[in-house]
Amino acid sequence: MSDSTAAWVATGVRAVIGAHTQAQDAGRTDDVVALYTPDAVLELPGTDPIEGHDALREAFKGWAPTQPQQHLVGNTVVTPTTDDGATAVSDVVFFQRGDTGWAVQVVGHYEDTFRHTDGTWLIQRRVTTYQA
Repeated sequence: MSDSTAAWVATGVRAVIGAHTQAQDAGRTDDVVALYTPDAVLELPGTDPIEGHDALREAFKGWAPTQPQQHLVGNTVVTPTTDDGATAVSDVVFFQRGDTGWAVQVVGHYEDTFRHTDGTWLIQRRVTTYQA
């Protein structure tokens, strides 16, 4: 894979991760779900996998913000795997603002699998782990 193709993949994948984070923090459920493939799987600790757009929509509606929140995602490493696939690993810190100000709620890690479909990079699988 050429350097320019690898850069194109990394740019597209990072754009999806950023769009997901901003849409989730703003409570724009449909925008979040649109970033996943129809057969996508979301894995979170302590729960059964969430599979497909309908289940994802229901889950993200349930997680809609009730107070200001911010996911900070960084240290993302993108690896192209095929002509239409890539993986990315990222660190995430989740903050919420309460009566006493902003506080860290969760520190974790995303392992994402992406597929390029119809000119768009989409999340096919996200595995989230939390740090103790």
